[in-house]
Amino acid sequence: METIVVELGERSYPIHIGGGLLAKTELYGIAAKQILIVTNEVVAPLYLERVQAALHGREVATVVLPDGERHKTLATFTAVIDRLIDGRFHRDCCLVALGGGVIGDLAGYVAASYQRGVDFVQVPTTLLAQVDSSVGGKTAVNHPRAKNMIGAFHQPIAVLADTDTLKSLPARELAAGLAEIIKYGVIVDAPFFDWLEAHIDDLRRLDPAALTYAIRRSCEIKAAIVAEDEREQGRRALLNLGHTFGHALEAIGHYERWLHGEAVGIGIALAARTSMALGWLAARDCERIASLLALAGLPSTAPGVDAHELLTHMRGDKKADREGLKLILIRAIGESVVTRSPPEDTLRAVLAERLQ
Repeated sequence: METIVVELGERSYPIHIGGGLLAKTELYGIAAKQILIVTNEVVAPLYLERVQAALHGREVATVVLPDGERHKTLATFTAVIDRLIDGRFHRDCCLVALGGGVIGDLAGYVAASYQRGVDFVQVPTTLLAQVDSSVGGKTAVNHPRAKNMIGAFHQPIAVLADTDTLKSLPARELAAGLAEIIKYGVIVDAPFFDWLEAHIDDLRRLDPAALTYAIRRSCEIKAAIVAEDEREQGRRALLNLGHTFGHALEAIGHYERWLHGEAVGIGIALAARTSMALGWLAARDCERIASLLALAGLPSTAPGVDAHELLTHMRGDKKADREGLKLILIRAIGESVVTRSPPEDTLRAVLAERLQ
């Protein structure tokens, strides 16, 4: 097992990475007697009993939700709040988010809101959640017209990234997680990007050593950025590479056509093409990014999507402000920048080319 600490003063917390962690009671760090495990109908049959056994001796209840991004809504949020109220959970209770990014985001927002904030633990069971959404304290639910529009910053008390859970992932879900890993190399770490090029096949076949390193390095990068800029007033915005494009695609696809990581992969490819069109990113680096995304099993285009509709959704993204659209673009692999109001004619030309 390896442990990384997200340094946030009194709210610092560990990220534990390794196999067999679900059974290790001490890693959860829970002092509460009342615990609500929030999971979904896919994950529960696989791992719920293991987590319940690790938390024996407490008052443990469970809520099992439908699977899928389309259920990350205020209605589902309310259903979990109802479970807490009906069970007379007190302010010193703790939630355990057992599942992928949808469960982590939703349970985290419930924890941020219930009685103005209670503890929660992230137990991510997808690669994407282990390297991204479980770390950093962003919690949210979706609005029908925009992703993650309703939420709060609320840090967990611990993250348990059990790599054994990745063995049950479908290939498509694994590829979705690789998109977020690739993102870290593109934004700040060129040597990590080089390593990914050399080991992408190892990651796709779930080589334990390669997986552990990729998860650890991704979490190290995110933990350092979050410690520097917890509430995204500056450098943390770099973590949104590909996400403005991606969130718009998810909304257009009604949160069903693409997985989050697939939409982010398309978004990274579009950001690279836009950066090249502006004369910032060398054609060779743009091709390397596109090639690595393809080798990871990710789509790089969104055929049939209307460019005007995509831009309309992007302007409504939560990262936009009075100054207009805000994109993360790329100067070179390992060097990305926050870009305000990029030239619309360039964006339209790239989208017209890539969305055919």
